[in-house]
Amino acid sequence: MERRPAAGTGTGEELQHRRPWDGRESVRIAGSRYSLSAGLWGIVNNAGISVPSSATEWMTKKDFFKVINVNLLGVVDVTIHFLPLIRKARGRVVNVSSVAGRLTINAGGYCISKYGVESFSDSLRREMKPFGIKVCIIEPGFFNTQITSKELLKTCIKDSWDSASEEVKKSYGVQFYQQSMEILDKVALICSKDLSLVTNCMEHALTAVHPWTRYSTGWDGTLFYLPFSYLPTVVSDFILCMGQPRPAGAI
Repeated sequence: MERRPAAGTGTGEELQHRRPWDGRESVRIAGSRYSLSAGLWGIVNNAGISVPSSATEWMTKKDFFKVINVNLLGVVDVTIHFLPLIRKARGRVVNVSSVAGRLTINAGGYCISKYGVESFSDSLRREMKPFGIKVCIIEPGFFNTQITSKELLKTCIKDSWDSASEEVKKSYGVQFYQQSMEILDKVALICSKDLSLVTNCMEHALTAVHPWTRYSTGWDGTLFYLPFSYLPTVVSDFILCMGQPRPAGAI
């Protein structure tokens, strides 16, 4: 989920520190505000966090779980609880994934969670087809949101580095850490500020007679990351590794 601020959801920053949205509670709140006797036409699963995220050896299982619990299990939980209402209306499920669900671009739980959203959406689409329910996936590129906040990501990397063991720090080296921080300064250069590119896709997925199965949004997602994902693995690995810092203990 990459949830923008909306009724009852909170900001991206708040999502970094709160429990995942509860599906049962979501249905209760919706039922208290609206008449659902005819069912519910659609939901947009759009909440997400990007941290903790750093080099794998600098993190813990808890760090991975925190991201996956919100970005993937949150989508599953909310969807399951709303499906009876959506089935009643023969409506729509719109899941916001990411280009990171088509191409792994960094370590941590974020890409893992987005690959999971893609898989969950694919299986759900096939299951719900007999009921007349359409399931759509939106795959944004880099946008200027809390997900790509340079300050937030830098704080996370610093905390992970400070928590790493001396052996791990020696293996990677201070230069690796510093270069990792410098890479984040370049993220803002490719982030689009036009969020309507994403919300327009949400609107189309909810209202079009024949919505698309997948929506790729942003110039980087459409022109770079999506085509890049079809390259042979050996080629994509070579190109992506070229831009990565080199550990002090590299052979």
